[in-house]
Amino acid sequence: MRSYLDFEKPVAELEARIEELRAVQAEGGGEVQVDEEIARLESKAAATLKDLYEELTPWQKTQVARHPQRPHCLDFISAIIEDFVPLSGDRKFGDDDAIVGGFGRFRGESVCVIGHEKGSTTEARLKHNFGMARPEGYRKAVRLMDMADRFDVPVLALVDTAGAYPGIGAEERGQAEAIARSTEACLNLGVPNVAVVLGEGGSGGAIAIATANRVLMLEHAIYSVISPEGAASILWHDTTKAQEAATNMKITAQDLIRFGIVDEIIAEPVGGAHRDPQAAIAAAADAIAASFAAFKDLDRDTVRKMRRDKFLAIGRAKI
Repeated sequence: MRSYLDFEKPVAELEARIEELRAVQAEGGGEVQVDEEIARLESKAAATLKDLYEELTPWQKTQVARHPQRPHCLDFISAIIEDFVPLSGDRKFGDDDAIVGGFGRFRGESVCVIGHEKGSTTEARLKHNFGMARPEGYRKAVRLMDMADRFDVPVLALVDTAGAYPGIGAEERGQAEAIARSTEACLNLGVPNVAVVLGEGGSGGAIAIATANRVLMLEHAIYSVISPEGAASILWHDTTKAQEAATNMKITAQDLIRFGIVDEIIAEPVGGAHRDPQAAIAAAADAIAASFAAFKDLDRDTVRKMRRDKFLAIGRAKI
């Protein structure tokens, strides 16, 4: 069953009417002719949806990025990675299901995949802690990156998290240090790495695996140092100002490519990736393949230097 966001109410009403007419037609055994009306409503719904998504505000994009039916890390892995073998544990404390990682083949070539998994059902969301990783998750990421570097396998990061888990246990086990080590591991890779922000790219929880040669974002994803609600709470002590915070923080893909923070925007189907996950995943796969191809003939030192220069340039740029 399709889930609608608040601003999609006009589309929801039109599509509900379409379903009612189809039900009437089915009950009438085909005797009730409403094909023309259904076609008219479908055309109007498509046009309304297109208009809505052409004028999304940053807050509305935030809602789309968090949509429960948006394709997640495991959806991408199952669709574009062949012979995927997941690996578990950090060899220090335990395993963290918020970070999924392993090795497989992407379009015939070996690849290491590391990503945040939010989960698509209540049970899965609890298992994966809503994509909020603990220190052992980032230490698992470091272990996988070290292995990929040793065997000359490129790394693909699939980013989708509200941020690293802020629980007491996580802090006691060195959350900040684990994030820093994971970011350092990204920077030290001699193999190419590509990161794709699928939905939310939140704070250090995202940058820990997104410090890549190429950073791509889906069209309606967001990427920020803190959530709009968190920023509103700090700045105004009022989470109801999250919409204002989202606008001023410049968290959309369109803002970030203008500032040089990300390298490419991957177009989503009209109505967002949740409307047509297969099309969104296919578009992302093409962009990932093109990104890896750009580094195919480069030596390790050049790959490493290009990545470091890319991030140093962000800090030096006058925005």
